[in-house]
Amino acid sequence: MKTFSNIRFKTPTARTFQKFSKRLFKTHSEALQTMLDFFYYNEISPKERFGPTARTLENLIKKRFNGMAAIMKEMDKRGITPTRAMMELLFEHAPQNNKQKKSLSSNKQDMPIKDDAFFKSAFETIELQKENTVMKQNLEQLQQQFMETLEKVEVTKSSFGRSKLHLNMKRKEFNHLKASLETV
Repeated sequence: MKTFSNIRFKTPTARTFQKFSKRLFKTHSEALQTMLDFFYYNEISPKERFGPTARTLENLIKKRFNGMAAIMKEMDKRGITPTRAMMELLFEHAPQNNKQKKSLSSNKQDMPIKDDAFFKSAFETIELQKENTVMKQNLEQLQQQFMETLEKVEVTKSSFGRSKLHLNMKRKEFNHLKASLETV
């Protein structure tokens, strides 16, 4: 005989879970067990992020298409054929400094000085965007570490004075966290 246990949930959460459970599973227990198994077997936490969402990827693709359209309009207006620099700009892979100088110097007779300035500023923009992306990723990692550390903080009530905060973390974990933050 199977025994049941009561768990208290807030009413809106319970209703949402019941609707979800009825749609996909025979029982609420089966639904909950399947969700727990998913997180356990895949070794993931429901709190961690899996990277870009469909919406952010859609925005990124739109930006790239807009950039590509702007370059093609510029090519139509000036009547020039695509160069290596333009192709690399399309795919956001800026060339190394030596390669950039060689490709631009070999096409200097074909391209006016204005075009050189345009592509130079475009490459600089791409590099700044890459740096910005890396900085955002680092910030997200630091925020995640901070949140994980905050979850390990417990309030210890004292009968004689103020309550105190206690960090429930092993010394090794603390030293590792401290070292990782010092390298940032």
